[in-house]
Amino acid sequence: MARTLIHIPATAKRGEVMEIRATIGHPMETGFRPGDDGKTLPRNIIQTFTCKYNGEQVFGAELFSAVSANPYLAFYTVATESGTLVLNWEGDNGFSQTETVSITVTA
Repeated sequence: MARTLIHIPATAKRGEVMEIRATIGHPMETGFRPGDDGKTLPRNIIQTFTCKYNGEQVFGAELFSAVSANPYLAFYTVATESGTLVLNWEGDNGFSQTETVSITVTA
């Protein structure tokens, strides 16, 4: 399992814009670099990231070889109701990581 760091406010007022920041520990090998033996290292990247707020996707990204190791993403959404945010990273070699964070929305 990869290490993730997620910053989401625990509470927000209804209609408030929330910033969501997430990073994941991942080597992001491009598939173009030679290894110590001179052979090309196999590609190993995160290909997609999605964030769903109470089941509705509020953000998505496709990542490519040029993205750095341990990719960091920041985006915004509007607090509408209490519930959960589900963040999901998927990549090469069957890589998949899902994190769930709860949020309380007040009037």
